[in-house]
Amino acid sequence: MKKEVAEAVEQIRSHFPDSAVQVQEDTQGGAYVLVDPIDLGSLYTPETRKTWIGFSIGFQYPFADVYPHHVRRDLQRADGKPLWEGMGVARFEGFGRESIQFSRRSNHRDPTVETALHKLLKVIEWARTRT
Repeated sequence: MKKEVAEAVEQIRSHFPDSAVQVQEDTQGGAYVLVDPIDLGSLYTPETRKTWIGFSIGFQYPFADVYPHHVRRDLQRADGKPLWEGMGVARFEGFGRESIQFSRRSNHRDPTVETALHKLLKVIEWARTRT
């Protein structure tokens, strides 16, 4: 695993001390990361709001976006309506899990500011504030 990827994983571990952070190295110097649990808040049913979030930090990091992010496949809105735009059924290949994918690409990101942790926090906030 590249040094920058390993440092990103450690930042995530430090920020989420009450969550398990699992890591699987890929074959190119990057890693698949799974953080569990993350509470997405009251927009989701009590049974599904605590979820894992998985993503890949590619070997190009910090110069490549950390995208997409995945959560549990059975995620449901508390109001019973379908999930919002930008959320769709997928598979998190890193850990072989069926998932809901959050499509939140950062097209004009600054790699000195938007770390893997920063992106994860932005994705969590986005999921918590859908209307």
